[in-house]
Amino acid sequence: MSQLNVIVERVFEANIKLVWKALTEKELMKQWYIDVKEFKTVAGFKFEFWAGEEGSKQWNHLCVITEVIPEKKLTYSWKYDGYGGMSHVNFDLSEENKGTKLKLTHSGIDTFPTDIPELAIHNFEKGWNELIHVSLKEFLEK
Repeated sequence: MSQLNVIVERVFEANIKLVWKALTEKELMKQWYIDVKEFKTVAGFKFEFWAGEEGSKQWNHLCVITEVIPEKKLTYSWKYDGYGGMSHVNFDLSEENKGTKLKLTHSGIDTFPTDIPELAIHNFEKGWNELIHVSLKEFLEK
């Protein structure tokens, strides 16, 4: 069982329908998160995207949707093309006051190769905190 998890929680001043769309509609995802050719909220759907620090190595992320509960939960596997290890990204949504609480959990990070500095947990913490607390917040609350 994985011991290294990144957990990021935030309550947004946005309804749950909008937050769900931001997580699942490719044109909206592109505005705050990732650019994918296609994205479907269907278990077994495979998608990939390239990402990495600007000016450094770019990583091909290979993902498979594993669980979908509309407007409540989205989970997908996450690995890197050509490297060992498998992790999972989980978005849990719930209504809170007049907004939406999002809890992101990225588990299995310790399955990635430990000799690659870019795959250290602090990079995942930094990336997810930036995405949720800055990019997604700005997108949803503009």
